[in-house]
Amino acid sequence: MTDPKRYTITAALPYTNGPIHIGHLAGVYIPADIYARYLRLTGNDVLYICGSDEHGVAIPMRAKKEGVSPREIIDKYHNIIKTSFEEFGISFDNYSRTSAKVHHETASEFFKKMYDKGQFIEEVTAQLYDAEAEQFLADRFVVGTCPKCGFEEAYGDQCENCGSSLNATDLINPKSTITGSIPILKETRHWFLPLNQYEDFLKEWILDGHKNDWKPNVYGQCKSWIDDGLKPRAVTRDLDWGIDVPVEGAEGKKLYVWFDAPIGYISSTKEWAEREGKDWEPYWKDKNTKLLHFIGKDNIVFHCIIFPSMLKADGDYVLPDNVPANEFLNLEGNKLSTSKNWAVWLHEYLEEFPDKQDVLRYVLTANAPETKDNDFTWKDFQARNNNELVAIFGNFINRVVVLTNKYYEGVVPRPGVFTDVDNETLEQLRSYPRIISSSLERYRFREALNELMNLARLGNKYLADEEPWKVIKENEARVQTIMFVALQIATALSVLCEPFLPFTSKKLKSILRHSELDSESTWHRVSNKEFLLPSEHHIGTSELLFSKIEDSEIQKQLDKLEASKKANEATAKTVDPQKETIEFDDFTKLDIRIGTILEAEKVPKTKKLLQLKVDVGIDIRTIVSGIAESFSPEEIIGQQVTVLCNLAPRKIRGVESQGMILMTDAVDGKLAFVEPERAVSNGKQIS
Repeated sequence: MTDPKRYTITAALPYTNGPIHIGHLAGVYIPADIYARYLRLTGNDVLYICGSDEHGVAIPMRAKKEGVSPREIIDKYHNIIKTSFEEFGISFDNYSRTSAKVHHETASEFFKKMYDKGQFIEEVTAQLYDAEAEQFLADRFVVGTCPKCGFEEAYGDQCENCGSSLNATDLINPKSTITGSIPILKETRHWFLPLNQYEDFLKEWILDGHKNDWKPNVYGQCKSWIDDGLKPRAVTRDLDWGIDVPVEGAEGKKLYVWFDAPIGYISSTKEWAEREGKDWEPYWKDKNTKLLHFIGKDNIVFHCIIFPSMLKADGDYVLPDNVPANEFLNLEGNKLSTSKNWAVWLHEYLEEFPDKQDVLRYVLTANAPETKDNDFTWKDFQARNNNELVAIFGNFINRVVVLTNKYYEGVVPRPGVFTDVDNETLEQLRSYPRIISSSLERYRFREALNELMNLARLGNKYLADEEPWKVIKENEARVQTIMFVALQIATALSVLCEPFLPFTSKKLKSILRHSELDSESTWHRVSNKEFLLPSEHHIGTSELLFSKIEDSEIQKQLDKLEASKKANEATAKTVDPQKETIEFDDFTKLDIRIGTILEAEKVPKTKKLLQLKVDVGIDIRTIVSGIAESFSPEEIIGQQVTVLCNLAPRKIRGVESQGMILMTDAVDGKLAFVEPERAVSNGKQIS
């Protein structure tokens, strides 16, 4: 056994604007929990921390939607999330919240220390402002078209389609999410973290230091950011919800949520240390500590670029050793969506499948989006439970326990002479801790889980080949050895499954009566030559570890999703209210003409964008339009369209778009062209 090491493991702080769903679990909390449990089992000093992120712009947005105060929102969802994690078996050492006094103090001190060292720049800049709501539009109070991928529902801080981090002023055709109005630019003063000053540090630390050990998606996104050139990033906002900026002249300013949220890891550690009577600093400031951030791919830039720059600026903290970010999980072929209720919510799952926490852990790990986006389906959930957990793992354990009780009244038999098959099986058994460890330490959780199931398959094959139920009739001594070996495999499974299936591990250890052993079997003991379960030890009676999931249970879940789908379709059909009144002179400024599409092609690496050549009578121009999901390039050649010609040109994915195609929604949810009833000459104006 190697000397114990100290690990600080963080899991991304969930926003308290809604419950936890399976996308969060698969992307962050299950892999982090597997790793933390594994490290504890191997004798390391592990601190696994998290907490609710309660200062995001999404909080007051949700509060306005529900007609309550932000405090009511954060209390409601913090309690739902915290309880769900506990019932699901996520083994946080501390789960805090950013509304806690210790967090406000820690974040304020962090900002003040950097401020006093002159590590911010102060600038007056033009920001988007909603005149109707009389407030600046920070982050998710504004939506528009992403300038990098053309996604039309990008937020003011990030595009959830391509993952790019944005500023609200980057958006094309921005719109206030508060009133729906078009914002204006208004000057305001803020403090910025000059990320450009950290480029050399980040190049050396990430591009040179972690090229071979960070996941390709993480390294690639960081490299892209650094290669594009880093720019100063505002760390304060004009908001009425959050942590006050702790300097003079900053009245009405709050700390940017992505400045204060990662500091929540530190404040959660302080809270834990105070409760446990320990020193928090070694877990963040000792160079021998390994700091690991488990996140989704949409948080890579914040945990690999911004937060490390903050830690570097402070000077006292260790930097992340690894940031094993996952991709996204989809549901039944569609993107998970909180607003559209297209999700499997953890708290609802726990109510409807009260004894199947490990089934969801198993399925989400077996199908984890480690290298690409993956899809969760209820049919796959059912199949993996019935065909793998029940038929392989559960079947092996049940046979071993039933036969031990039948033949030996539950007493572990004394083995006789081991055959070559027995010795080979035991050697394979002893190799699994090393094999599974190798996968886990490379953050390959799917691979590690498959190896665990291979151990259960080994047990099934051993019993099937040796057939103790037949041999017992002619060679009782041989059966004693067979059952002894099978019980060693069962015991190894009870230990090695704990990181992945903690409830199953506890139940299996209870069946095998681990607590009656002199020494608890640990991860490393599985590899030893000594036997895990000694002769004469008395085990319990059989209990089913897993039960079959019936078609009716799955159909109930599919019906719930279908109801959400129909509700979304009904909402989509709702007629939008009239926009604000304009003057006649405003309308006459619009130059709207009929044109004909001459050429069309997909914009590379985008889902929605087509690049068009359109003859509008006065010239032939390039227009980028988000219609690729409704039309193929081939079918629209020669199509007459209505074009807003005098819209200021904008670059979209590196292509200058010189106008806008006017579209409307079709009955099937796709887009339809606004076109003349009969063919007319190109350039004909609409008036």
